[in-house]
Amino acid sequence: MDFISIDVETANADLSSICQIGVVKFVGGVIVGKWGTLVNPEDEFDPMNIYIHGITEENVKDAPILIQIESRVRQILTGNIVACHTPFDKAAISRAYQRYGLPLIECTWLDTARVSRRAWTQFAYQGYSLANVAEELGIEFEHHDALEDARAAGEILVKAIKDTKISLQDWLTRVNQPVFGTSSYKITREGISDGPLAGEVVVFTGALSIPRREAADMAASIGCDVRDGVAKETTLLVLGDQDLRRLAGYEKSSKHRKAEELIERGQQIRFLGERDFLKIFEENKIR
Repeated sequence: MDFISIDVETANADLSSICQIGVVKFVGGVIVGKWGTLVNPEDEFDPMNIYIHGITEENVKDAPILIQIESRVRQILTGNIVACHTPFDKAAISRAYQRYGLPLIECTWLDTARVSRRAWTQFAYQGYSLANVAEELGIEFEHHDALEDARAAGEILVKAIKDTKISLQDWLTRVNQPVFGTSSYKITREGISDGPLAGEVVVFTGALSIPRREAADMAASIGCDVRDGVAKETTLLVLGDQDLRRLAGYEKSSKHRKAEELIERGQQIRFLGERDFLKIFEENKIR
């Protein structure tokens, strides 16, 4: 059970805008080291992101930019199994490194959300967010702090290994297999039940570079349920890239504003740019 767990926070809906990194080293299933830092993303901060993680532009004005710490991040991750909860942290690291023209880190990624869905039946098709799984398993942590989120993801993986008796190496294969070896689970919308993002409820807003119908088909093929409008079950709002920088007033779409209202009431909705959505699709599509 030797691995690294990682989590990042971002300044805005662009996943490359990393403003905090947290990594935790596990050896034999026990924490032996932690490292975390604020990061100056050289980008603007969306008020909604600030609302979620509490990090502001003022907080990071003297923090290093990614290129100043990338060698340390690379040293920690290279050659290791790297755990993160959902594909977003992996995609953020990839996008940020590409943004600075840095070579990608050679490591083996393991999604602990996918592990959770296969380790415990109650998380198979819903309720497998980091906060919910941690609460169910009795793991206490301060959500939306990168170091704390990384620790929680790592502890979830350790518990999954212990409860299922499936080794860390075998989990690398198991996460790419059907959730419980059956396709009998019924869903009422488009998302395939065994998709890597099953349980996510996605809404698209803004002008996309591809037809909306095609984007919906792509989302459904990796497990997302697709809805026309933002509602209480929405978990993911995909924004046309040209809308990412619209931060004030009614320049935002009605869907964008409705999502922000729900976030303020405590609902967890992630904003995602179209480019990042397409990258996540490419990395998770069934081949």
